[in-house]
Amino acid sequence: MALLPEDVVNKRFQQTKFREGYDQDEVDDFLDEIVVELRRLGAENDELRTKLEAAEARLEGGESAAPARPVSTPAPAVVDDSSATASANDLLTLARRLHEEHVREGVEKRDALIAEGHETATRLVAEAEATAKSQLSSLETEKSKLKSSIAELTGFEKEYREKLRGFISTQLSELDELDVAVNSAKN
Repeated sequence: MALLPEDVVNKRFQQTKFREGYDQDEVDDFLDEIVVELRRLGAENDELRTKLEAAEARLEGGESAAPARPVSTPAPAVVDDSSATASANDLLTLARRLHEEHVREGVEKRDALIAEGHETATRLVAEAEATAKSQLSSLETEKSKLKSSIAELTGFEKEYREKLRGFISTQLSELDELDVAVNSAKN
């Protein structure tokens, strides 16, 4: 695979779940691709350097044997070793910069998620406390109403018992009087 600087710039890694950062295997695979491409470029650079040296040696040997004869073959393209090295260094610098950007973005996203989690937790706790206070107030009101009803029913019970006791006493008295009247009539 021919690795272009645009490939490095446009490479996106999937974010992992349950831990920070990117999928380590995916990053390692991509870095392996970069290493393979850099090795290929290094080997190609060495091969071109060898060809250049051979061509220069032939030119030197050919010029001393026939100096007046012009060479009709086009001059080989001279590969500047410093530009290939600079290109490789630029590629590595770009990869490092992208790595740092992704790490920074991951840290920012993590911090934003943590802050959002804290805000949500604070809001939920506040809502729960407000709901608890409201329910407690409602229960206190109901408790006072029930106490009032109990006091009222206790008073009603006392009054009813007294009336019942009085009624039963009156009935017993009337029965006793009736029993005395029936016994006196028989005698």
